[in-house]
Amino acid sequence: MNITPKQYDEMSKQASPNSKSYINIPVAFLVGGLICTIGQVFMNIFKNAGLEKEAASTWTSMILVFLSALLTGLGAYEKIAKHAGAGTLVPITGFANAVVSPALESKTEGYILGVGAKIFSIAGPVILYGTAASFIYGIIYYFIS
Repeated sequence: MNITPKQYDEMSKQASPNSKSYINIPVAFLVGGLICTIGQVFMNIFKNAGLEKEAASTWTSMILVFLSALLTGLGAYEKIAKHAGAGTLVPITGFANAVVSPALESKTEGYILGVGAKIFSIAGPVILYGTAASFIYGIIYYFIS
């Protein structure tokens, strides 16, 4: 069966449901804001406990990453993301989810060839290009300033 690109586009449009932006955008905003608010609550707790800002930030990030990985492992993060959309992708929790999900999916292939090889399949390019871009920007900044 030969399908032209135009026919494929039409079939794709018919099969894909229309996005309800008027609902999706506010929900993503609220869920992303809720995640950030939870992070701020942890930050305030740590600062009130006597930690300096840098240490409180570190502990807050660690807890948010841990909770995201835990919820991903329990299958809850996917359910939240299904309704919240980009609201779960933007904060640090989305990055943790992007690292844990491929590892869980490839667990049956073993710890080395499965989990070890696939753990950074989604997040790896982000880490690679983020590191390379920051290096290049640092060199440019060094020579400009």
